[in-house]
Amino acid sequence: MPDPILPPETKAFITRLTALYAEQPQVVAVALGGSAAGGVADASSDIDLEIYTSGDLPLSARQAIVDRAGGARRGDIGHVYWGGGDEWIDAATGSHVDAATFDAGWMAGQLRRVLVDHAPSLGYTTAFWHTIRNARPLHDPTGWFAALQAEAAQPYPEALRRAIIAHNRPVLRGLISSYRAQIGKAAARGDVVSLNHRLAALLASYFDILFAANRLPHPGEKRLLALAVALCPSLPEAMAADVGDALVAAGAAPDELAAVVDRLLDRLEEWLGEQGF
Repeated sequence: MPDPILPPETKAFITRLTALYAEQPQVVAVALGGSAAGGVADASSDIDLEIYTSGDLPLSARQAIVDRAGGARRGDIGHVYWGGGDEWIDAATGSHVDAATFDAGWMAGQLRRVLVDHAPSLGYTTAFWHTIRNARPLHDPTGWFAALQAEAAQPYPEALRRAIIAHNRPVLRGLISSYRAQIGKAAARGDVVSLNHRLAALLASYFDILFAANRLPHPGEKRLLALAVALCPSLPEAMAADVGDALVAAGAAPDELAAVVDRLLDRLEEWLGEQGF
């Protein structure tokens, strides 16, 4: 069921949408995700639906679901820019609906990739694991999603933890073309676009390391700093302040960014040593 803190009209809308998706033969399961599933939704939050399918859901069927649910003030149906899905603004309530479509087999493979193969990525390695673990099932007639969540409920594999840190650590400052090296070069040539791009990549790997070291699946791209502070039992000294200083320097004092990043990474290395890495 949808999170009980949601307003009754939002719950009713989600229930109506779920029933419409459940009519489609390609739909294996529907789940509520995002901040609503996590109980931290606010006035600006989307309604995040996860639609798991065993085949392509026709564009006409997707548009019909939006129309039957009440129509849209504006809709981006069938977009493929950040993965497949549909987004629209509900005509009656103004709610922003984000219905992400996932192939069921593909998502199961993403879970196996981290929990069985222990395969790391550069940033966000375990974000889909977090997605599965924290979703609230809305429609699961065969029990497929329940089985996937049961698999996702296992403890954090130590081999995965170490693989993520080993994969992301060198790109921070240990390679010739590390993110720190690229930031220094971008600052020297006054290339603020490249500087911000490389800082974003550095922080993606930095946070992947923090969550892995704390044996926590990565919660995704939103509220990242606040979630790290709230969820991680252990963090580098002054982590939040150092990240904030780096973000400010990237815009206001790019010549100072390299030094700020060095402080951030020095404290990370000291902390990793304390964690046994």
